[in-house]
Amino acid sequence: MSHDTVRWGILGTGGIARLFANDLVLHGFALDAVGSRHQQTADAFAMDFEIARSHASYRELVDDPEIDVIYIATPHPFHAENAIAALNAGKHVLVEKPFTLNATEARQVVNLAAERGLLVLEAMWTRFLPHMRRIIEILETDTIGEVRGLIADHTQHLPDDPAHRLNALELGGGALLDLGVYPISFASQLFGTPQQISASATFKPTGADAQVATIFRYGDSQLATTLSASNTTGPNRATILGSAGRIDIDGVWYAPTSFRVYDDAGEVLETYESTVTGRGMQFQALEVERLVTSGRTASEILSPDETVRVMETLDEIRRQIGLRYPQE
Repeated sequence: MSHDTVRWGILGTGGIARLFANDLVLHGFALDAVGSRHQQTADAFAMDFEIARSHASYRELVDDPEIDVIYIATPHPFHAENAIAALNAGKHVLVEKPFTLNATEARQVVNLAAERGLLVLEAMWTRFLPHMRRIIEILETDTIGEVRGLIADHTQHLPDDPAHRLNALELGGGALLDLGVYPISFASQLFGTPQQISASATFKPTGADAQVATIFRYGDSQLATTLSASNTTGPNRATILGSAGRIDIDGVWYAPTSFRVYDDAGEVLETYESTVTGRGMQFQALEVERLVTSGRTASEILSPDETVRVMETLDEIRRQIGLRYPQE
């Protein structure tokens, strides 16, 4: 397979599916099919993005013999079910974050992919962006010394409508899984699994979490703090603190943006400016295609095992703040 012949299907036609499809089309990927629960919405999506085939059910999409990879873009509680169906149909999968509703579901998906010899990747698109890849290169050269801390927020003022997906517990709504997963995954990338977790939250009338603050401890010298909120807009910046300097990532840190590297005296060592076109979701698709064409089933940037560990961290945070979903 090549970039021209890895054939993509999109499962779901909501807002995130549209953003992903737009980046794929903009950058010349082979987007060949879309599946929805209704023929009308599938047809409309296919028309908007000039997709050859539109399917009236998710089952029809996963059974499409001319598709190699399926992007799962449904709400969180359906990720595991949809990914399992695609894997059982012999398709590689890119699963929108959060990967699943909880770690138990995540392990089921990851284990099935391993049994079937298929690729499974969480669509944490931030990991694959050029500015984030450059930051990891800088950290690996010890430019700012030992990495000791992370401060990051993902805060937006999102709709308060109780019926909105983001506020509905039955749909996995709340700040943690939609927004908090970004800085929490970033902390995992830098430090691994926290040895100690402390979390606190406020809630909306629906029972969905409105704000979640966390402190993670790793050994004796490393800490990460994160704040996610769906009821207020913050700077959406991140700072990585080292023993010999720091990296300040501008807002919005988890999307294509700029950053600066400082030494311990506050002198600028490097300034990075983004040149990404589109939203930047094409880079995770490029990683999928690189892996598929090389016959590999796990990414070094975000492995299936790490995805499960991040879900375990999210589970522990939910345990501490008293958040459970009806289907659990």
